[in-house]
Amino acid sequence: MLKQYDVLILGSGTAGQSLALRLADRLNVALVTKRELTDSASSWAQGGIAAVLDTTDSVEDHIQDTFTAGAGLCDPASTRFVVEHSREAIEWLIHRGVPFTREDHSNLGYHLTREGGHSHRRIIHAADATGAAVQATLGEEVRAHPNIHIYEHHIAVDLIIGDKVGHPGAGCMGAYVLDIGSDKVLTFSARNTVLATGGAGKAYLYTTNPDVATGDGIAMAWRAGCRVANMEFIQFHPTCLYHPSAKSFLISEAVRGEGGLLKLPDGTRFMPEHDPRAELAPRDIVARAIDFEMKKRGLDCVLLDISHKPAAWLRDHFPNIHARCLELGIDITREPIPVVPAAHYTCGGILTDMSARTDVLNLYAVGESACTGLHGANRLASNSLLECLVFGAAAAEDILAKPEAVPKPLPEWDESRVTDADEEVVITHNWAELRRAMWDYVGIVRTTKRLQRAQHRIRLLAREIEEFYSNFRVSNNLIELRNLVVTADLIVRCALQRKESRGLHHSRDYPGLLPKARNTILRPSIRRSRRSV
Repeated sequence: MLKQYDVLILGSGTAGQSLALRLADRLNVALVTKRELTDSASSWAQGGIAAVLDTTDSVEDHIQDTFTAGAGLCDPASTRFVVEHSREAIEWLIHRGVPFTREDHSNLGYHLTREGGHSHRRIIHAADATGAAVQATLGEEVRAHPNIHIYEHHIAVDLIIGDKVGHPGAGCMGAYVLDIGSDKVLTFSARNTVLATGGAGKAYLYTTNPDVATGDGIAMAWRAGCRVANMEFIQFHPTCLYHPSAKSFLISEAVRGEGGLLKLPDGTRFMPEHDPRAELAPRDIVARAIDFEMKKRGLDCVLLDISHKPAAWLRDHFPNIHARCLELGIDITREPIPVVPAAHYTCGGILTDMSARTDVLNLYAVGESACTGLHGANRLASNSLLECLVFGAAAAEDILAKPEAVPKPLPEWDESRVTDADEEVVITHNWAELRRAMWDYVGIVRTTKRLQRAQHRIRLLAREIEEFYSNFRVSNNLIELRNLVVTADLIVRCALQRKESRGLHHSRDYPGLLPKARNTILRPSIRRSRRSV
């Protein structure tokens, strides 16, 4: 039951796959993913990757746009580090064959689009399915590499921390992982462990995220003793397709970047009344404006109209959006798209340094599960895949520079005091209650009273779930629910601490902006579960 590797990577999005490829020529890597290799939030990313590629653009302009979107909370060193390495990251992908959309008459040779919050066209993309193209390209190389061992349909139960298993000061030593197919918990021993598990959109009733986005890495790191930061900043994407048959289908930011207009049902534009940048304002402003108009007028949705563009151009630039909408009876070349905001991106996460190291020795975090300081109070569009690539490279450099260490013996997973659960319905109901509470009380606009109500309900659920976890054999649903309730509690705790409205956190009780931008940092007090970890 023991599996031993140099590096254990939990998560197979762009951060996890790019990191694995950078390590595998020299180290033995295990890549663990809950579903298929390419089933991640990265695969769903439509718009593209922000990078300074055009001669009219500059590093300083990209940094300034990131600062502006981040509402004064972006870390200057982290932001500069990411932006200065943006061209290098794109060149690494091009070298691997990612089929970015070409434009022969441009100096670059590739088409660059523009999205909300950007002062230049700097988004390199593969039509309107950039994430899928990146994942497919990297995935082929990952599957072909002899030193990368892929474990699909496996989910991490918890990290193995030396202090808890008789090796004080050893830091993270791997993880216990459930093989979903065989229903067995395996012990993965690793000199280095990387959390690339994505965000926590499934904490909310409505989200653009895939079902795997359950805050696993954030919750595991918190239980292991890592600080988390800025969890209150949940980005709600302004334009998720509103249709009963369209689960979590995102309408890319690039639609507005290419001239799409937000309208009320009578055809009136409303964004110019909310911000001088209108449809090109940052996502938090656009999402709040839509939320305001919907509540003010009792609307189920608003409309995003790009039908004034030539039909052939739309089919060429947005083939997937056009095809999916057409399947649902919406012809975007002739009519507007009904849209609503939905939980989209976790801007906060596990606190890391410039090498993606966490507070726990030999434990790293990359991608959406990490808080690097890049996104501040609101992520600038298309900076996320860039962050995955740049900090994945930074983590690889740090790991490769480490001396080899002799692995220590680890205890197997202890199931001696648990029984099979016969109340799966309890897990389902608790999940639904948690997501509804988060949507109702911890949404786009918040109040202290709503947050307190959410906290009360979440903590009741947490006690019930922990009791369930301590007494029954683990399952995929139970592991995810346990992680989600921890992550939801962290979101609410951070939100209650922020006594202002900044970026994605908008409080009716504290509508003003404090003179100094500060991070919200939570520090865990370690408690041992009745289980072995």
